[in-house]
Amino acid sequence: MGQYLGIKLVIVVLFVLFCLLQYRLWFGDGNIRQSWGLQQRLVELQGEKDKILKRNQDMEAKIKSLKNGLGSIEAHARQDLGMIRKGETFFQIIEEPHPKNDKQR
Repeated sequence: MGQYLGIKLVIVVLFVLFCLLQYRLWFGDGNIRQSWGLQQRLVELQGEKDKILKRNQDMEAKIKSLKNGLGSIEAHARQDLGMIRKGETFFQIIEEPHPKNDKQR
């Protein structure tokens, strides 16, 4: 009878420990819900990081191109700043607006 009581006591103690561990797993600090949320946030941050890395690589390539190639500097100056070389002639063609068919009739 005493041996049976000892086994029951061990089972009850193990069950209580199991319940306490389960409580901590589901509701305690660093629980499963928080872990899932952190994993989702990690995926979001990795996506943002990849976008930023791509942008930085593009910027580095543009900087290298500007540092090494006069052609790219000239193209940038012509396109964005309206640069004209010595000896070149600049022609600007301005088209007159076409009259609408409604006004002619």
